[in-house]
Amino acid sequence: MRVHRDKTFTNQEFTAEEVAFINCQLRDCDLFFSGGDFDWQGTNFVNCRFHFRGPAKNTIALCQQIGMIPLPQTQGQMPGTVQKAN
Repeated sequence: MRVHRDKTFTNQEFTAEEVAFINCQLRDCDLFFSGGDFDWQGTNFVNCRFHFRGPAKNTIALCQQIGMIPLPQTQGQMPGTVQKAN
């Protein structure tokens, strides 16, 4: 596992698997996560974007479908409604 300790990262991209951030700060970064192992201790994420792929994306979708995570609202959608694809 690659370890980053006591560092600040700005405007970078990371694959979140097999990486440890210990006492780090990430600003305006993109993190791509597919469901593998990671370790984030004492780390702050400021204005970062998380992108879920593969099994991680499927897990998020399942949690949204069963109500564990709220679905994102689209413009013009009434709160509490779900739009289904035909």
